[in-house]
Amino acid sequence: IYSQHKFLVYTVRMMLVLVLFGVLIVGVYFLLHMTILKQPRCKSTAKLHGKTAIVTGANTGIGKATAMELARRGSKVILACRDKQRGETAVKEIIQETGNNQVIFMQLDLASLQSVRSFAERFLQSESRLDILINNAGLMNGGNTEDGFGMIFGVNHLGHFLLTLLLLDRLKASGKSRVVTVASKAYEIGRVDFNCLNTHRDLAAGTSYYQVFKKYCHSKLCNILFTYELAKRLQGTDVTCYSLHPGPIKTEISRYAGMWWRLFFMPIIFLFFVDADSGAQTTLHCTLEQGIEHLSGHYFTKCAPLLNIDPKARDDVVAKKLWELSESFCGLS
Repeated sequence: IYSQHKFLVYTVRMMLVLVLFGVLIVGVYFLLHMTILKQPRCKSTAKLHGKTAIVTGANTGIGKATAMELARRGSKVILACRDKQRGETAVKEIIQETGNNQVIFMQLDLASLQSVRSFAERFLQSESRLDILINNAGLMNGGNTEDGFGMIFGVNHLGHFLLTLLLLDRLKASGKSRVVTVASKAYEIGRVDFNCLNTHRDLAAGTSYYQVFKKYCHSKLCNILFTYELAKRLQGTDVTCYSLHPGPIKTEISRYAGMWWRLFFMPIIFLFFVDADSGAQTTLHCTLEQGIEHLSGHYFTKCAPLLNIDPKARDDVVAKKLWELSESFCGLS
């Protein structure tokens, strides 16, 4: 009897320890979501009636959440997406949700420079103004583009570079307008290897999952350097530009990643990443907030400029060289 009683006491104590441990874990998890992982909301009340916006990759994730809010505020919104079926489905959902019938799908494949040129030509023929260009689309998978560039470099940077330049005159002609490019904190471990770009037309060599991730990080640094250089070239105009980190967001960016990569990251994403609506808030802040024009070229996170950004993201020589090489790759010089 004594042994049974002792075992019962031990079992109860272990259960209490496990319960307390579980409560502690839940508490820490809740605290993380309320502090470090919490994304602030865009506070702008700006209305966009009479304005026109383009959002790339707007059929899902952050892009769709961004397009939804712009439509809700009255803007005409062009969903620039590769997949026609998914793009048109997103258009219907946004119209139904917002009551704004000025939501249009236009096909754009950023992995094809010809597709970018065709999109720009169609847009310029059909639309008289452009107030907002949001370079949102991004991917993290291997392979090459139609033009022989690394897929991540071609889509995340080069396609958006060409798109922006082709639409720049229309942005300038529309008065105060903005170019917003979704980058990532991943830029911190990125670099621009010009030897690799010139030799392989890619940001790095290799096809392993780790190399693919590194290429993604390099591409996000390219996004920030592009915005930095663009701001300098836009001085004296009414066009301003911003890059940003959306936060740790649950999106479909890694939907083409391998099984082991996804098995490793999916639990982390499920537990510590937040929804696309939260991820769209800094994009919306850069798009809508008044009084930030003097911060053109800056990088934002959590709806605020990051003033102590890594110096490599403010390297004038690298930014200029990347711009000139991108012009060459796109056949603009």
